[in-house]
Amino acid sequence: MNPKLEAVNLVRWFHFVAMSFGGGAAVVALLLSGFEEGREDLQGLAATVWAKVVAWSFRLAFLAGIALLVILMQNGQSPFKAGIYFHIKLTLVFILLGLSEMTPKALAAGRRGSALLVVVLFLAVGFTVFNKGLFRKDAPKIAPEPVAAAVSAPAR
Repeated sequence: MNPKLEAVNLVRWFHFVAMSFGGGAAVVALLLSGFEEGREDLQGLAATVWAKVVAWSFRLAFLAGIALLVILMQNGQSPFKAGIYFHIKLTLVFILLGLSEMTPKALAAGRRGSALLVVVLFLAVGFTVFNKGLFRKDAPKIAPEPVAAAVSAPAR
């Protein structure tokens, strides 16, 4: 284990924590929006949670991601040249941020579509990050292994 506190590791962890917190709070706000129907005391709670917790978590994660990108580029790395993975991630993130900013008004009006789409995009970004090896330029082409024929015993 490397006990050194390097800037890149701290920013990466902050980026991860902010993104995870935003994704979890998005699920909670989406669930809260279902409980609002027919309850006067809960009206607007999902929109408030989204505006105060989810939107700010995604904003902070985006700023931490920009800081992480700057630090990596100063260290001589270039995530843009590693393959199409980073381009896909950024596209999904920009769509997620745009929808996340529009979602509180939609939740206040009783529409959950954009909130659900943000949760799906959050999962898609997570899938892309976890499986970034799938999007490499030099990814090895793996052919399926041939199935060996079973040898049967002679009939008696």
